[in-house]
Amino acid sequence: MTDELRLVGFEELSAGALLGRLLDRRAEFWSGSALDDDAVRALHDPVFFHQLGGFGAVALTPSDDDVGYLLGVVSADRLAVVHAVAVQPHWRRRGVASRLLARFAELAVGVGARAVQAVALPGDPAAVALAARLGASSAPSPGHAGPGGDRVVLTGRLPLG
Repeated sequence: MTDELRLVGFEELSAGALLGRLLDRRAEFWSGSALDDDAVRALHDPVFFHQLGGFGAVALTPSDDDVGYLLGVVSADRLAVVHAVAVQPHWRRRGVASRLLARFAELAVGVGARAVQAVALPGDPAAVALAARLGASSAPSPGHAGPGGDRVVLTGRLPLG
């Protein structure tokens, strides 16, 4: 399954090079998403790679191919926030996202986080299914991303079950 993959924290990599690689392949990583290209690019703020990279990770094959990644941060009030998770289409439904989230949750617990949260588009079945598998609840959040920008907030307890 995903045993051959290794998860590498952003702090072990060149932040700029990693950001460039992931953006170059964003159409692959985000295929099937309802987000348009501008929204996907906006998710990849360099701060998540440079200043906040300690919580991010990339899943790599033995030949160092990027197959999935997670951007996240723990807030000052100790809320673990998953900003983005993306997995290459041919690696989906094989546990890559779950492994990335488990790593993030472990780091978050280590700095005192008690809850994890993510925001998804309404009707995003992959995000809601993954959250449910990890024991998270979902709640509609009308206008979360501004007027007409409805979202679903996914919240779970830490440590993950």
